[in-house]
Amino acid sequence: MTSAYPTTLGVLLAGGLARRMGGGDKPMRTIGGRSILARVIARVAPQCDGLVLNANGDPARFASFALPVIADDIADFPGPVAGILAGLEWTVANRPDVTWMLSVPGDCPFLPRDLVSRLHRARIAENAQLAVASSAGQSHPVIGLWDVALRHELRDALVNENMRAVGRWTSRYKLATVQWPVDPVDPFFNANTMDDIAEAERLAKLDDG
Repeated sequence: MTSAYPTTLGVLLAGGLARRMGGGDKPMRTIGGRSILARVIARVAPQCDGLVLNANGDPARFASFALPVIADDIADFPGPVAGILAGLEWTVANRPDVTWMLSVPGDCPFLPRDLVSRLHRARIAENAQLAVASSAGQSHPVIGLWDVALRHELRDALVNENMRAVGRWTSRYKLATVQWPVDPVDPFFNANTMDDIAEAERLAKLDDG
């Protein structure tokens, strides 16, 4: 990562229940001979100073990726907000040198290689507190930069207000939104259904890796 930007840790959000796929781990589905999670790691790892994986259940199923696996500490699977919070708490406890964290879903195989740099650039230019990605006119608040200093406010919103939508949380702060092109592939395409997996196989042939 360019030294012009703060040291940034990445958290890969894989805590979902994959109900639309009949259960299981979406990131472990295979596209073009590689798991979606392996593709996510290949895209994000060069941009971050370390990665952690947020996943619930037995962490041993992710052992081959050799990443720290952290579970939500909020009960009942409250969604990606809990995963972001878990990542922030882990960062403070284990990487006190890091003040910014990137979150990305574990089921987005085509993430841009300039994700961290562009988000930081926009955040700094707009004097924003947070930065998120966007494509085709749609914001993707789960794909964003988080100031670890906001972890207490996030926990309060999740525990005391039952706030489960990331977009509701980001609306409370000055937010930089960065748009990416969708040609030839939307970099934030995510695989939620088996039909999406089939589409991802097609897109993988257009994508460069």
